Amino acid sequence: MAPSLAGTPLPTTSSHPSRPSSVQLLRSLARSRRADLAHRALLLFRSLHASPSPPPPHFSLPAALSAASFLSALPEGRQLHALAAKLALAPAHTVVANSLLHLYASCGLPDAALALFRLIPAKSLVSWNTAIDALASNGDHLGALDLFREMQRDTTLPPDAYTVQSVLGACAGAGALSLGVYAHALLLRQLGGHGDVSRDVLINNSLVDLYGKCGAVELARQVFDRMPERDITSWNVAILTLANHGCVRESVELFDRMTRAENVVPNAITFVAVLSACNHGGMVEEGRRYFEMMVSEYRIRPRIEHYGCMVDILARAGFIEEALDVVSGMNCRPDAIIWRSLLDACSRQNAGVELSEAMAKLALDVPDDAVSGVYVLLSRVYAFAQKWNDVGMIRRLMSDEGLKKEPGFSSIEMDGLVHQFVAGDTSHPRSEEIYAKLDEIEQRLVSSGYKPDLSEARMVAGMDHTKGAALRLHSERLAISFGLLKATPGAPIRILKNLRVCKDCHTISKLISELYGVEIIVRDRIRFHHFKDGACSCKDYW
Repeated sequence: MAPSLAGTPLPTTSSHPSRPSSVQLLRSLARSRRADLAHRALLLFRSLHASPSPPPPHFSLPAALSAASFLSALPEGRQLHALAAKLALAPAHTVVANSLLHLYASCGLPDAALALFRLIPAKSLVSWNTAIDALASNGDHLGALDLFREMQRDTTLPPDAYTVQSVLGACAGAGALSLGVYAHALLLRQLGGHGDVSRDVLINNSLVDLYGKCGAVELARQVFDRMPERDITSWNVAILTLANHGCVRESVELFDRMTRAENVVPNAITFVAVLSACNHGGMVEEGRRYFEMMVSEYRIRPRIEHYGCMVDILARAGFIEEALDVVSGMNCRPDAIIWRSLLDACSRQNAGVELSEAMAKLALDVPDDAVSGVYVLLSRVYAFAQKWNDVGMIRRLMSDEGLKKEPGFSSIEMDGLVHQFVAGDTSHPRSEEIYAKLDEIEQRLVSSGYKPDLSEARMVAGMDHTKGAALRLHSERLAISFGLLKATPGAPIRILKNLRVCKDCHTISKLISELYGVEIIVRDRIRFHHFKDGACSCKDYW
């Protein structure tokens, strides 16, 4: 626990002899990237400011805040903020204010960082970079992109490599390909002469991740193949990108090239990536072999992520008993994700109500926020078993406990703007056109022989016609409809969905790709689906 600063005498604003050696030591401790030394930095700061002649606070405060940021020590950071405010250094002193921005970002408080950023009177490039990164690194990707646009519109400050790297991360998170391409071009055009950023491994890794997460797997592979230098992260990102796009053979071949031809030693993350490839491709034997290789050949102790991949590989392929054996042999406690994975496999393969109920109980016994997901999976088991009273019981239980399914949304980028839809959304300015197009799509689907799959709509409504109407309004269908209205002929429609795509939406996406001659690329919570000519890259295994 970081040392408390409570009761520490506050330094006055009167002049005191400076202590360059003490401040230098404080900075060195704060920048050490070691928790024990960061603790010592905070202790030294308290000691210095309790002395008769403390150093100037505008020198010492940024160092102390850096230590608090590294430790994510929010209570101590807030004490330092109060001290800075009392000394009129926050938000007036830009360097101190920037250090506070970094503190709140490191503690997972992007809103606090943004609120403070708005108060800084003389924002520097570091101020903008820190605020953009605070939003991007804490999941507010659209907010980060909006702030970047504001920076370009309202300031004369040119972005640097740090700005662009944060923007690339935000574009990757939001699935904003055209903005990512713009940021890449900006990088080459404005920063190409600054230290040759095209050779920067960190930047290139970010570009592979960007194009991979935006559905442009060919561009991701192109960037990777052209990298003059690679580190272990480069290989990990490329292997996982190929896996997530269903290029499972290419993914495992890249792993083999890395370990055999390039003699690069894989780490724990590498094996998560290659096991993910085996999972997406249903390659059970290869999954067993890579897991064994990780433990025996590379002496890597399995983590919860490796066990999760292995359990999912086995359970989805029908080897539920073997998956349970893996769980019983784990060196750590199974988390809710593993139990949900087993429950999901049980529900898909009709493994029996008793086993499914046991999996659900184990999932609910683990502290986790996604309780509603367990109930939804269990209701699916009861529905398949025709136990409608139990389906109703689950629905009432969720209602009584105030539980709701996680709201789904789908987003699509058009002309540099990200448009977001929720189920039944009517808030978009072009809603009338979108729903008219949806009616046209449905007519063509029905004419082609399509019948809705209601198996995953049982928790939505009681009557079949109501279930069908609910499926019709799923958010990805609205996004596809908008994409067909706006997309350039021949260009893919790229959609990001926060939940796993349902069976019926998967079916109609394949049909639409054939009926309209368009490629639809959907990134859901699990993986990418490339729908083209009536087929999907996942080969209906997801």
